[in-house]
Amino acid sequence: MKLIIILAAALGLVPAPVKHTPEKDGTSFKEAVAQLEPWQQEEAYRITFYEKRIKVEALTPQGRFRAQKTLEQLELLGERPEGTIFDYPRLRHRGLMLDESRSFHGIEFLKKQIDAMALLKLNVLHLHLDDSAGWRLESESYPDLTALTAWRMGYTYHEWEAGRYQFAKADTPGASGGYYTKAQMKELVAYAAGRYITIIPEIEMPGHSMEVGYAYPQVLCELPDGRLHTGAWDLCPGNEATYRLLEAVLKEVMEVFPSPLIHIGGDEATMKTWSQCVNCARRMQEEGYTEVKQLQGYLVRRIERFVAANGRRIIGWDEILETGVPQNAVVQSWRGSSGGVRASAQGHDVIMSPNTHCYFNYYQDLIRKEPKAVGELVSLRFAYGYEPLASGMDANHLLGVQANLWTELIPTSEHAEYMLYPRLLALAETAWTPASAKEYKGFRKRARALVDVLRARGYNTFDMDTESDLARSGLQRFPPEGVPIPIDD
Repeated sequence: MKLIIILAAALGLVPAPVKHTPEKDGTSFKEAVAQLEPWQQEEAYRITFYEKRIKVEALTPQGRFRAQKTLEQLELLGERPEGTIFDYPRLRHRGLMLDESRSFHGIEFLKKQIDAMALLKLNVLHLHLDDSAGWRLESESYPDLTALTAWRMGYTYHEWEAGRYQFAKADTPGASGGYYTKAQMKELVAYAAGRYITIIPEIEMPGHSMEVGYAYPQVLCELPDGRLHTGAWDLCPGNEATYRLLEAVLKEVMEVFPSPLIHIGGDEATMKTWSQCVNCARRMQEEGYTEVKQLQGYLVRRIERFVAANGRRIIGWDEILETGVPQNAVVQSWRGSSGGVRASAQGHDVIMSPNTHCYFNYYQDLIRKEPKAVGELVSLRFAYGYEPLASGMDANHLLGVQANLWTELIPTSEHAEYMLYPRLLALAETAWTPASAKEYKGFRKRARALVDVLRARGYNTFDMDTESDLARSGLQRFPPEGVPIPIDD
């Protein structure tokens, strides 16, 4: 039998150029992976197809699992290639963020998405577990976080917003929401680990924290007359009560989630109340600060020391670069790619998830035919065209790429899946496959076939067959009426 060396693309369906070709037929698998990075070796595999049998080779159980997922895809689509598939990932971090604060979807929804992620060889689930719209993780040290803010009046985020941000108790008539117990999250962590997926928890600070101040007002800024600044968006960085709460909660979080990375948010703090706060003024004087924004850097560095003392690293959104951040911190670039370029130049590891390409709560087709969404047009083709290694970035500091699904406008599980699939397939291929091996026409054919598989398994996907010419063109912006749309696929 003639031996053909081929490489599975991210979906594991068709041949693509070889990243590393053995020098001669008969090269051992150990020799074939010898030049790869250690993390690539862990996930690498080789499948050889003989007439009556299939041979799978891998150095680790994780590599064997990746091979099994490729075989599962091939079986689902009725394909059996000849020769050998030799495969390994391009990027170490291949992630999806699900926002469970704005819209709570529940444990079965999360398990279902983990199953899809495993099929796509994604390996990180980032859970946004708290925000002003609700706290979603049980805390024994601060139980009112869930008792007072896990339920709200208003099924959707904007209904809650229109009703002036009313929280409720679990038994309040008309209340909606919920939270995850520690036991549920531990079980989910084990479920994901069985599929070689790490769950990274996010505890947002100091902005996006109105619910924390509602449940525990002692973390709010104090005005000169002694009143607390109720309803504030931000935590008070000058108040020791803030750090007692954050450290206690993070300690509980780290007991539940073994992830080496802990996300602390750090984005979109308004800092409006800090200039009026007696505790912030005292902190600024003690530290010799001249601007209130320096208090964000103080909080991030202090929390980083606590997390590091517990053997973990922090991730923060790219705003944390603006006020000084420890070298060991990972930066997640969301406001385009510039934050990732700047962070890598400063020696920080980077996760790329720019809103331009990786925010799947953005429209994926014409406004008139889609559910209400956010932002520019992030079509399947446009998402597929994203290159995580931005110009000027240090490749040695690029950990990976991640899709984000913020859920202000996505209240149901069905709607969430509609926004994720098939765009998550595009991100999966970008994360696994070298840029030189990507090709949209072939990808679209594979994606269309896999969409049928996902639908058969009960996922609610976007309909690729009715995708508009505008979306198929790959444009990012909606053009004026009458402007011709180029299509070459």
